[in-house]
Amino acid sequence: MSDSPRVILSGFADEAAHPVDQSQKTAEQQFAVFAALGMQYYSIRFIDVGSGPKNAMKLTTTEIQKVRKLQNEYGLNVSSIGSPIGKVKLLDVDDGTKNAYIPFKKYLAQDVQKACQLAHALESKLIRGFSFYHPRGSDPHDHLEQAADQLGQIAEACHRSDLTFGLEVEANLIGETGHLLAELYRKVNHPAMVLIFDAANIVVQGYTADEILDQFRAMTPGLGWLHIKDYHHPKPITRGQPIDEDALANFVPADLGDAAHEQILREFARVLPKLERKLRRRGIPGVFVDLEPHVKGGGQFGGFSGPDGMGVALRGLCRVLDYVDIDYHLRDFDDVKAARGF
Repeated sequence: MSDSPRVILSGFADEAAHPVDQSQKTAEQQFAVFAALGMQYYSIRFIDVGSGPKNAMKLTTTEIQKVRKLQNEYGLNVSSIGSPIGKVKLLDVDDGTKNAYIPFKKYLAQDVQKACQLAHALESKLIRGFSFYHPRGSDPHDHLEQAADQLGQIAEACHRSDLTFGLEVEANLIGETGHLLAELYRKVNHPAMVLIFDAANIVVQGYTADEILDQFRAMTPGLGWLHIKDYHHPKPITRGQPIDEDALANFVPADLGDAAHEQILREFARVLPKLERKLRRRGIPGVFVDLEPHVKGGGQFGGFSGPDGMGVALRGLCRVLDYVDIDYHLRDFDDVKAARGF
């Protein structure tokens, strides 16, 4: 057995669907690609089980049962619910964006509870979420207290359901940098909330590889898991401007981008054993590294890679993991034989 630190590979399965048509996100397409790539976990976001593609948060009880049946046939488990929780306005302010505002008590009672119910139905311990949109043009630091209060209530709702809420770093939100997300983590101070690092979501804002590493280190005390995608800027950008997520078109695999995943993952390897123990105490099977490559395009609420792009992104990630000596598991012939009852 290897003495190297070990991660569990996962990914957003909707990115692996039809190679060209982004409107096709059938469960069979998603699960067939993941099984062929050797992955045993996936994050669920958009999926079609016969009535058209929809966010998993809108699945009916019958549709959830279909998802469970199909994922069992393909030998898959859900790592996390890729929910959009927290991708709404913090304040009811017309700031020129199309972001929705939902009164928080209603949001907590309906959307957050739906995410918890979905996690239980699909036997996952993790819900991915975000840190709310501050009014466009305002300083996110001015909204930390209210965001922390609301995030704390979300974490408590997850905690009561024996779940863990992961807060992802992303542009345009209050937690748009690793330092801001770390500050939210300290203010919330709840055992059911962890942080999700995503290097590309910082690269697109114009930060350098060394600055991204510094932000990763800031997030380390609250770290829960990683999203893996990278970005390569074709030309310098002006930092500090709102990011048009739908215009981002230069996502690349982890071994080709500007984030320097090698140095990030070397740091990650040092904290993996302690992080794994922490997560296992909350009933989570280990530390997930979740592919979200966007290599054929990304936007505010999702991305697209196709089966070929997902394969390229997985091989790129594995090359970096091998290089920094982090162990991982992909299905082998023994797994196939076991599935056939041999």
